[in-house]
Formats: sequence, C-alpha cells, structure tokens
Amino acid sequence: MKFPSLQEEKKLWKKGYKRVVCLDEAGRGPLAGPVVAAAVMVKKTKKNFLRLKDSKRLSRLKRKELYKILINDSSIKWGIGKASERVIDKINILEATKLAMQRAVKNLNCKIDFLILDGNFKIKSEIPQKPIIQADEKVFSCVAASIIAKVTRDRIMERYHKKYPKYGFDKHKGYPTKYHFKMLKKYGSCKIHRKSFKPVLKCKRK
Repeated sequence: MKFPSLQEEKKLWKKGYKRVVCLDEAGRGPLAGPVVAAAVMVKKTKKNFLRLKDSKRLSRLKRKELYKILINDSSIKWGIGKASERVIDKINILEATKLAMQRAVKNLNCKIDFLILDGNFKIKSEIPQKPIIQADEKVFSCVAASIIAKVTRDRIMERYHKKYPKYGFDKHKGYPTKYHFKMLKKYGSCKIHRKSFKPVLKCKRK
C-alpha cells in the first residue's frame, strides 16, 4: 500500500515557500454538530516517519493513537477552526467548511507562505493556495490535518452526548446512521441538529 508522503510540501519548499500549511475538515456529512477544520504545518526538517492514512480509513483507536503522536510532535504546528450547526444552517455546509478552515489558519497563529487544501475549492485568503482532490490520502500534512480534525470533532460530539444522551452521539457522532434516524423519528431534532439538512427538516425541535 502506498502511504502519503511529503512530496507536495517538498516541491513548495524548493520553490521558496518555507511555511506550507495543509488543511482538512471533519463533519461535512453529519446531521448534527459543528464542522471542524485543522491546519497543519510541518518543518522542512520533518522526516516522513509516520505511516499515516486518511482518518476515515483508520479505526477509532488508531486515530487516537496517531492524534496523540501528531499533536506532541515538535516538528508539527497545528490549529483548529470550527463552524457551529447554526452557522451551517445560515450559510450552508460548504461555506461553513471554508469558514472553519479560515479560522484554523488564523488559530495557527504564525506566518504562512502557502496553503494546500483537501478538496476542489479555495478559501478567502491572500495567501497563495492550491486545492488538491483527495489530498487527505496523498499529502502527509493534509492526512495529519484530517486525523486532528476528526479526533477533535469526535470529542466534541462525545461531550454533546452527555447533554443529549438519547440520540447516541457518542456512537455515530451525528452521522446519518439507522439508529440516528430512529432517534430523530422518535424524539425529533435537538438544539445541535442541522435544521437545513433534509432529514432533519421535518423534525420538530425538542
């Protein structure tokens, strides 16, 4: 199996872009909760010693293990950005995703020379940027961002589970599973459900 590499980052380093930041998100598909983005920058001296995979291809335990390694790695700098379900309902999920990414970049709190985004869109920024489809499978820093974003969002949804236990957010994290649909039908939507999403539209707020 071919693992993500630092090839894209190295190309940009050679062109003089010393501080390359990669972005990815977690939570575009769920029916509840925020969308979370992570911005990751690795130092030029970083060696691709970790065999990373896109967060969706990892088990929950493996994600948590890699997350711990990544956030404590001195050669990696990272920031988190979020957009709530209210913002998603107001401006739509794509625009909310872009906003979360912009906030992640801002929260990185450092000078940035270039951005790589997972996807086929750009964000509002004066920083040069390049979107790459499936960057979360090919670009090391984007894969790292996907893992950090996913674990961060999972933890948010686990906290929401304590407030809204009947929906099972600790299990499905807000994604449209059979159990989630069953609970939506039984109890209606709660405060953190995305009211603009079709499966939630007909559910009365509790």
